[in-house]
Amino acid sequence: MPSPIVGLHHVTAIASDPQRNLDFYTEVLGLRFVKRTVNFDDPGTYHFYFGDDGGAPGTILTFFPWPRASRGQTGVGEVTKTAFSVPLSSLAYWEQRLSELSVPVERTGKRFEEEVLTFADPDGMKIEIVGHADAGAANAPRFAAVPPDHAIRGFFGVTLYEKSADATAAILNVMGFKQIAEEGNRLRFASEGSALGNHIDLLIDANGAYGRSGAGTVHHIAFRASDDAAQLEWREEIAKHLDVTPVLDRTYFQSIYFREPGGVLFELATDPPGFTLDEPVESLGEELRIPEWLEPRREAIEKRILPITLHKSMPPIELQTAAGKTV
Repeated sequence: MPSPIVGLHHVTAIASDPQRNLDFYTEVLGLRFVKRTVNFDDPGTYHFYFGDDGGAPGTILTFFPWPRASRGQTGVGEVTKTAFSVPLSSLAYWEQRLSELSVPVERTGKRFEEEVLTFADPDGMKIEIVGHADAGAANAPRFAAVPPDHAIRGFFGVTLYEKSADATAAILNVMGFKQIAEEGNRLRFASEGSALGNHIDLLIDANGAYGRSGAGTVHHIAFRASDDAAQLEWREEIAKHLDVTPVLDRTYFQSIYFREPGGVLFELATDPPGFTLDEPVESLGEELRIPEWLEPRREAIEKRILPITLHKSMPPIELQTAAGKTV
């Protein structure tokens, strides 16, 4: 078997207004804007990447912000909630922060023994913050107003809304995700270890309605391949069960795509080369980066995309001495 898939690499969703999307995920959730590029299949559209300070796999939420996109509707065969991980002790901080920033938030109680906050982004995409003991250390974004102790660590996981479980569970098993818990009509799958994005929940509803793609919906989820060789091995394995694309060059990772039996689009993305390929970590996200093959069209692309402004927050100061030095 190929080297194990340890969790999610990224989640890609659809937004509408680019500036509003940028402000929410950097200024409200305190994520780092690690890359501003374009949709390689639609270069007149941005592709935003948000994550931890260096854009590590397992922390990356990406968006195609189409300014005229209508609001979508989630349904079966889609991801209905994207969950982030924080320490259990940070849950009260996030509940207070979101409320103070006029983001309606609900403490939805325990799920599989973990406390959960639920809210929506400006396009209606459902986000969860999960407080748990194994949240791990933070690589806190350097320009965030969120204190490092409370910083979002990365993904906890996602919820897939399905009419039935068996076929989807079977492909998750092939990928190394085994069922570890069940509550009512929710089944939880996880791979071995404690990597970010290691939890895949199936919410089963035989009578569930199909949704409509649009702003506020998830386009696809990507799992991690350790390198190119592992990805090719996994492609061979997955092709025994499902149709899978050739390897596609996404500059910051290599990708293959396949649709799981319930309808959710899956991707398997390589960890390398990463987001510091074309700019240093100190200035991630500050300039438009496009692949070499699109450089001849840069002027036309820049005329089509809307201008945006990245607002850098000063890190929070917990305590200052009389000399003005942070301690």
